[in-house]
Amino acid sequence: MSNFEGKVALVTGASGGMGSAITKALREEGARVATVDLVADCENSDFHVAGDLTDGLFCDELPSRAVEELGRLDILINNAGLMRRGPITDATDEDFRLSFAVNVEAPFRLCRAAIPIMEKAGGGTIVNTASCWGKYPGPDHVIYCTTKAAIAAMTQCLGRDCAPMNIRVNAVCPNEVDTPMLRTGFEIRGLDPETAIEHLNSTVPIGRVASPDEIANVVLFLASDKSSYLCGSLIEINGGKPVY
Repeated sequence: MSNFEGKVALVTGASGGMGSAITKALREEGARVATVDLVADCENSDFHVAGDLTDGLFCDELPSRAVEELGRLDILINNAGLMRRGPITDATDEDFRLSFAVNVEAPFRLCRAAIPIMEKAGGGTIVNTASCWGKYPGPDHVIYCTTKAAIAAMTQCLGRDCAPMNIRVNAVCPNEVDTPMLRTGFEIRGLDPETAIEHLNSTVPIGRVASPDEIANVVLFLASDKSSYLCGSLIEINGGKPVY
């Protein structure tokens, strides 16, 4: 993996399963990392900002705050996200509003604020967290799938628009990942998480769902010079499991 010595990254949703793995991996490769989450503190952070990504002004200011504290901004990882499950007839206005605020509007605002900073500095990389379900339909997850499809489209548009600025924008599209969000979803549905994950493992050709570290490895690849010709790419991380 490429060395990130001297680089500064901003990671949202940094205390979650994938966010923690991404932050840890970046720092192990030499990057300094500004982290963002609702929690007051975050492990493996060089500078942590606690706040609500549904606050537009908060999002708008995050890239410049990272620069003020750490001196520059080379990498933006739009990792924060949430999932609202169920058929559309059970969905509430709040489910819709909150999902789009966190999954779509926050990354939009962060990209809008970070791109001029990166362009002025000569370039940078942005990695968004989309989903396999942003490319293919998922049963009874209409709001989540729609938000992740929006992130996929945003990534492709910005990948084209930002390439002349030496800013590469790409996205990871994971399938199931063994995170607290996945396990909580099983609990909400009255299922035992361990049993449910064992069943999921049996549906994946490689034999198991992904670990957060495996997603982090791909994120670091996209953030590094090793992916220097990828712009607007949507990288599926699915263990060979079809999602359609």
